[in-house]
Amino acid sequence: MRTIIIDDEPDNVQLLAFQLRRHCPQVEIVGQYTESTEALKGIRTLKPALIFLDIEMPLLNGFQLLEKVGDINFSIIFVTAYDQYAVQAFRFSALDYLLKPVDTVDLIASVRRAENVTKVNLYQLELLRSYYPNNGNSFPDRIALPHNGGLSFIELSQIVYCEADSNYTRFYLSNGEQYMISKTLGDVQEVLEVRNFVRVHRQYIVNLSHINKLVKGEGTYLLLSNGATIPVARQQKERLLERFGWI
Repeated sequence: MRTIIIDDEPDNVQLLAFQLRRHCPQVEIVGQYTESTEALKGIRTLKPALIFLDIEMPLLNGFQLLEKVGDINFSIIFVTAYDQYAVQAFRFSALDYLLKPVDTVDLIASVRRAENVTKVNLYQLELLRSYYPNNGNSFPDRIALPHNGGLSFIELSQIVYCEADSNYTRFYLSNGEQYMISKTLGDVQEVLEVRNFVRVHRQYIVNLSHINKLVKGEGTYLLLSNGATIPVARQQKERLLERFGWI
């Protein structure tokens, strides 16, 4: 497999090249780049079957680089420094990634998977782009919800709550619309809880901004802005109150 390595840290490039030569004989390294604009030229001229791509780079980050490539007819393995939110984004989009420092066993497995993939899934790539944190600490104000016709980009502020439905999750919006996606509530929780959401029950995640009232009685429940009432599990009540703070 004709392969290019792209990372703005020369040591990372050299180490990954060494690992590939030693453990992945099916890989032929045809280019190594630490500068994204030069890497763009290399992709166009060398026509690799696989690229290892860092995301956080100066001038052009990984996503911007791919935008300029145009037709992506090669496999991609993203290489990223450890960040729990970034990893959650990768898991949600189902694209392949490696954490720095790259583990040899993970590297071998990723290369084997890439041998069976002729080109990246653009749908998954767009999904990753929408979830990947900006600058590591801030997040987009929209979320991509996949459906049969593609992706719908929804303002986070419009999502009132999410409900588990077997291996699916239903999103309830403030305008009355609903979206069903083929992700579990656990998958959705990983992405939303780093924003302004909290899981209050095994079946529900709520947007903190849409909580009007917490009612205590025989069972604790929330009254939301759209009139919905959502139960709060006993073990989740303290987590919920911690997110708001006490007065």
